Amino acid sequence: APAAPRQAAVEQARHRLRQFDVGDKFSRLPLPRAAVLLPLMVRGGRLHLLLTVRSMQLRRSPGEVCFPGGKREATDKDDIDTALREAKEEVGLQPEKVEVICRLMPGVDKMNNLVTPVVGFIEDTFQATPNPDEVSEVFVVPLEYFVKPLNYKTFSYKTSSGYLTQVHCFIYDDQEHKRSFKIWGLTAHFAVFLALVIFGERPTFEVDYDLDNLISSSENNFINLYTSVCERKKSNL
Repeated sequence: APAAPRQAAVEQARHRLRQFDVGDKFSRLPLPRAAVLLPLMVRGGRLHLLLTVRSMQLRRSPGEVCFPGGKREATDKDDIDTALREAKEEVGLQPEKVEVICRLMPGVDKMNNLVTPVVGFIEDTFQATPNPDEVSEVFVVPLEYFVKPLNYKTFSYKTSSGYLTQVHCFIYDDQEHKRSFKIWGLTAHFAVFLALVIFGERPTFEVDYDLDNLISSSENNFINLYTSVCERKKSNL
């Protein structure tokens, strides 16, 4: 593939993503921490996102689609360290092969971990070697699918802390694997936000953001979610 279209796609994405970098702004929040890597690559001049399917033998969410990632360990310096270490353990991606661009607005998972998405570029030639204890499959989806899906539905979901949110659910028909993957929950939430940031255009479905003020509205959403988690914790004490 010619270097020029790849360069152009990467440059434009880099520029947009850096405006949304939260750095370690939320690193002092008193929740257990986790991080995921959102690995971007360019194929045929278009941005694609690498995703994994969790092994069926895992206790939590077996068989579900997610990004490489997991809980922070004592040896990790920061969220970036966590995401890169987990990606290496899960799919054999070497940390030095990732060009880390930014950290986006975090989310809170079902276990009330604060999950930070770390965005990085990887080579389109990367060959994943999934660790079968953790990952059963690896596949890629055009990033554009998360703003212009062919098969999409949404449902309202009340978190354990009582926060009402819209859950995105995408069905992606993968030609390479000759099967469909269901991408939903926090994974879909991060993929949608990433696509909104990079493309800067309106999706074909409703989102919980003010698209003209994406930075401030995503921060407000997160603060509301975080506040509801804290209130819930207080009421449980």
